[in-house]
Amino acid sequence: MTTFSAEDSELSPFRPVTAPSDSARSAAADRQRELTKPAGSLGRLEKLGEWIAACQDSCPPRLLERVRVVVFAGDHGIAAHGVSAYPPEVTAQMVENIRGGGAAVNVLADIAGATVRVVDIAVDAETDSSVSAFKIRRSSGSIDREDALSEAEVRAALAAGAAIADEEVDGGADLLIAGDLGIGNTTPATVLTAILTDTEPVAAVGRGTGIDDAGWIRKTAAIRDAMRRARPVAKNPTDLLRVAGGADFAALAGFLAQAAHRRTPVILDGLVVTAAALVAEDGAAGAREWWVAGHRSAEPAHTLALRHLRLEPIVELDMRLGEGSGALAALPLVRAGVGTLNSMATFADSGVSTGDSEAHSGIEAHNSIEARSTIEDH
Repeated sequence: MTTFSAEDSELSPFRPVTAPSDSARSAAADRQRELTKPAGSLGRLEKLGEWIAACQDSCPPRLLERVRVVVFAGDHGIAAHGVSAYPPEVTAQMVENIRGGGAAVNVLADIAGATVRVVDIAVDAETDSSVSAFKIRRSSGSIDREDALSEAEVRAALAAGAAIADEEVDGGADLLIAGDLGIGNTTPATVLTAILTDTEPVAAVGRGTGIDDAGWIRKTAAIRDAMRRARPVAKNPTDLLRVAGGADFAALAGFLAQAAHRRTPVILDGLVVTAAALVAEDGAAGAREWWVAGHRSAEPAHTLALRHLRLEPIVELDMRLGEGSGALAALPLVRAGVGTLNSMATFADSGVSTGDSEAHSGIEAHNSIEARSTIEDH
């Protein structure tokens, strides 16, 4: 098995981030008031269009032409300890399912006008060479009793994620969606989220793939033990990923931070991706300005992570699949926000009267009637 090493990339995992354009956002907000609709009448769609305008530094914003979903696949040693309803071998099987176009992410991407790439970061099996170029290792460590990664491996995984982001941006992607795939991955995601939001395990632990009460108790105990191990490194993003994350989480964090560095907007998916985003924001302050939350999953830790990042989900459909599915459900709404801001007619172009002019005319008519009544009275 060949693995990707940090030496394969010269990129730092957390590079400086420049904020989206305030001037383009302001121009977009001004343009919204010129379009043939009452001000603010498209609600959140208007803000999404303004966000893309700011990311593109262009008003009106360009229509989104190449949206790419990248699904980061990785196994976790903790899955062997009864924290998931599915066996670890499902990860490799689902990688092949995505490659074959049979997964939910493929169907939703087709509907929303996106394309899908799956990458094997730490699947505990041999996978096709087309997806394993960035593989770090087979499965990350069981974080309740050992570190997820070595120092060299966490650096390599961060660099791999950044390199993947560069490949996609250089290939023409104008919006990215990060997805996840891996049995047991909500356990490290909950650990990272609970650590960074200072939350007790029992308030953060969800049912993941659908575990029963006994599984929930095992999962809570594993998260408690992992948090105990991780607290001493909580303020160091790289060390936190090494101790309590995993190769897929480090690659996701590197991907999200690098996308922000490359000024490319991202729709975040569920708990796993958002947990990695928490770490990425710690390492690359301001990266969150380049992200929107596609949805709010049924996992309680996801709400904690979104609140910490000050991101409001676009949709709430009680989804908890991963793969980028929730972000893809939100993608048509982002496209709608961009499309209306780009293509709607303005009042001036269409000859439609503005609310202000109609109101002004009404006031003038009212004043004229009052004046005539006064004259007649005298």
